Amino acid sequence: MKKTVLRFGLYGAITICILFLISWFLLGDLPFSTQEVIGYASMILSLGFVYLGIKHFRDKENQGKVSFKKALIIGILISLITALAFGILDIFYTEVLNPDFAAQYYDTVIENNRTSLPPEEFKIKLAELESQREVFSNPLFSFGLMAMTVFVIGFIITLISALILQRK
Repeated sequence: MKKTVLRFGLYGAITICILFLISWFLLGDLPFSTQEVIGYASMILSLGFVYLGIKHFRDKENQGKVSFKKALIIGILISLITALAFGILDIFYTEVLNPDFAAQYYDTVIENNRTSLPPEEFKIKLAELESQREVFSNPLFSFGLMAMTVFVIGFIITLISALILQRK
C-alpha cells in the first residue's frame, strides 16, 4: 500500500505542479476568474490519481479486493501528498516567482467591486477586503488555504472512488 500511495501521490503532485506552471507561463494573461476555473480543473485532473491509485492497489496488489476503509485511507494519503505539493508550490509562486501576486489580485478584486457594487456596498466590501489583506498575504496562511482546498477536493474524489471501487 505504501508504494501505491507514494507512487500515485507523486504522480498527482507532479501533475498539479506541471499544470500550474503551464498555466502560469501560457495563460498568465487571462483574467483571474478564468485562471481560477483552470486552477480548479487542474486540481481535479491531478486528483484523478486518487481513483487510479485505489484501482491499482485493488487490482494489482490486493487480488481484486479493497474495502471501503482501505480505499479511503489510500485516497486520503494520495490527496495529502498532492495537497502538500501544491501548498509548497503556492508559497514558491507568491514569494519567489511572482511576489506581486497578492497586490495584483487585490487590485483586480477592488476594481471589479468598484464597477459592480453601489458606492455604499463598495465601501463596506473595501473595508472587509482591507481587513483580510494582511491575513491572506501571510505565506503560512496561503499554504494552508491552498493545501486545504486541494485536500478537500481530493477527499470528495476519494469518497466517490472508494464507493465505486470497493470490492470484498
